[in-house]
Amino acid sequence: MKNTFLYALVALPMAFVSCKSETEKEAEKSLTQYTSFTDSVGSLAVADAKPNWATIEASYNARATAADSAAATLRDDASAKDRLAAGRQKYEQLKAQVSVELEKEATPTRPQELRDAFFGAGKIGSDMNFSWVNKDNILRVYNDFYNEFDKNKDRYSREDFDEIKAMYEALDAHKNTVEKEGLTSRDNRKIAEIKLKFAPKFKWERMGAKANENQKAKDAAE
Repeated sequence: MKNTFLYALVALPMAFVSCKSETEKEAEKSLTQYTSFTDSVGSLAVADAKPNWATIEASYNARATAADSAAATLRDDASAKDRLAAGRQKYEQLKAQVSVELEKEATPTRPQELRDAFFGAGKIGSDMNFSWVNKDNILRVYNDFYNEFDKNKDRYSREDFDEIKAMYEALDAHKNTVEKEGLTSRDNRKIAEIKLKFAPKFKWERMGAKANENQKAKDAAE
């Protein structure tokens, strides 16, 4: 009985030391995984990181939380905090670069603002893909296009008119496809009436915008 008691006293601190050793091993493993991940992140090109940023950010946050705990466990290891800080710096550097690019995407360009205004937000991009326009909605699309132009015609710059012209020509090109899908004679006639109103008005307003721009340039030079 006495020997058993003595064995228990000896085994208790040994178990404690063993448990602590395992904890430290797990902490080192977490810190190593964090370092490996941030090294990989640090080598990523912004173009590759941007489309996957949500996943990268979530993965980093999970590993950073574990690494923070690991650094606290390994407080006697002088390099633990340094490894943690180095990884954070690599991540934050890439994050800043990606944030700039994402902000650019979030802020629409002037051509995209015009596309959204004429056709609806997100309907048309720089590829001018009108596949969503069909025989059932093309008359409304032309009508909305004309109304938007007529409402804001005095506000457009010369560059705006160039973009509007490109959009109009792309819509017209798609109309040829829609006609083959069974566009009704009535809708075709209505579209022709819109085009007849739009063409001279667009030409006149575009000339006016160019004249105003030339005058402004002349005044600035004097």
